[in-house]
Formats: sequence, C-alpha cells, structure tokens
Amino acid sequence: MWAVTALVGVFLLLPIAVVVLFSFNSKKSLNSFEQPSLHWYAALFDNSDLLASVRVSLEIAAVTSVVATVLGTIFAFGLARSRTRWSRPPQTVLIATLVTPEIATAVALFLVFTSGLHWNLSTTTVILGHITFSLVYVTLVVRTRLAGLRPEVEEAAKDLGCTEWQAIRLVMLPQLAPAIVGAALLVFVLSFDDFVTSTFTTGAGTSPLPVYIYGAIKFGLSPEINAVGSLMLLVTLVLGTAGIVLTRASSRRSRS
Repeated sequence: MWAVTALVGVFLLLPIAVVVLFSFNSKKSLNSFEQPSLHWYAALFDNSDLLASVRVSLEIAAVTSVVATVLGTIFAFGLARSRTRWSRPPQTVLIATLVTPEIATAVALFLVFTSGLHWNLSTTTVILGHITFSLVYVTLVVRTRLAGLRPEVEEAAKDLGCTEWQAIRLVMLPQLAPAIVGAALLVFVLSFDDFVTSTFTTGAGTSPLPVYIYGAIKFGLSPEINAVGSLMLLVTLVLGTAGIVLTRASSRRSRS
C-alpha cells in the first residue's frame, strides 16, 4: 500500500515540481535549466492581459464564495431543521449535483444560458455557473457541523428570552463560524481553479485565468506560464489548507 501510494504521489507531484522549478529558469527553455532567476515572474507582472485575467478570476471567486456561502448556509439550516417529506427532493438534488460529472453540468449551463434564457455569455454567467456547483460543498460542510451542535444550547437561549432569530444569530452562528469560513475558502479555491465550467460559460472579453492559460498554451509553451501556474498553486495551497484546518477544527470542537 505504501509503495503504491508513493508511486502515485510521485506521478502526480513530479510534473508540478518541474513546473515550479522551470518558473525560475533564467532562459526561455522548458528542457534545460540554466540558473535561478525571477525574470519570468517580472514578465508576468508586466503582462497587462494576464493581470486582467487574474483580476477577473479573483472577482469571480470572491463573488461566488460570498453568494454560495450565504445560500449554502441557509440551505443547510433548512435541511437540518426540516422534518417533513418535502425535504427529500432538495436532498436528492443536492447529492445528484455532487455526483454529476462537471462536463455534463457545464454543457447544461451553456444550453440554459444561450438557448433557454437567450443571455450573452459573460462574467455573470461564469459566476452563476460557479455558484451552481459550489453551493453543494457549502451545504454539506455547514450541515455536518449543524448535526454536531447540541440542541440544548439553543433551547437554553430561547428559555432565557431569545427569539428564534436571536438564538441563531447569537448562539448558532458563532459555533458555525469555523465551518462557514472554511467552506467559503474551499469554494474560493474551487472557483479560482475551475476550468470546465468557466470554458462553457465564458463569453467575449477577458477570460478567467484557467481559460486564459489554456488559450496561451495553444500558441506555444512559455516559462511565463510556469510562473502563473506556480502562483496559482501557492494560492490554492494556502487557501485550501486554511479551509481544511478550519473545517477540522470545527469538527474537533463539535466532538469535544
């Protein structure tokens, strides 16, 4: 088991290590490394089209993270508190969205936006597409944390004079905060890195960063692309690790 795990890890991580290494190459080569240099990172920050694409991706990820977190948290409360048969269809849709291949979801969104609603593809359609698949992750994370909370605490708050909304705002949400923040960070990473949904929902104008990189590769590989990939990897690792740490801390607090 350890041998197979090590081989899979090397197979997946070695190309990433090569990308990071050659992003510091002093010459324009993807085959031989001459000497360490930050030339391609400097060139990256001088590329106005690339910086515009990064800005668009950050805007999309930020809006998606906020909207999906708010809606996902509300949805989680609804599923956790509902005791009727009407809660089953939303749960079925939730699980179906999670297991549906992203390519199928992306094609469906493309058809809805273009043929169904007759919208022009734009940044707005990309955001709506990202919210569609991100909502599931927020709901699952927050609902799991909700299931671990003790109902006696909320009941005690109501006995002491809190209304339903005050009990949620003053008692429940502070306990859910680590899970909510962790889910928001994970959604930000998923949205920032997404390629499939972005490709099918992007219109004219500045493309999100993954789409821009794919388009640049068609015209030949450049060490500048390695620098972009390395920075994306750094952002993903930092935010993803923070989200996982917060989610696990919330789970440990729930168990204790």
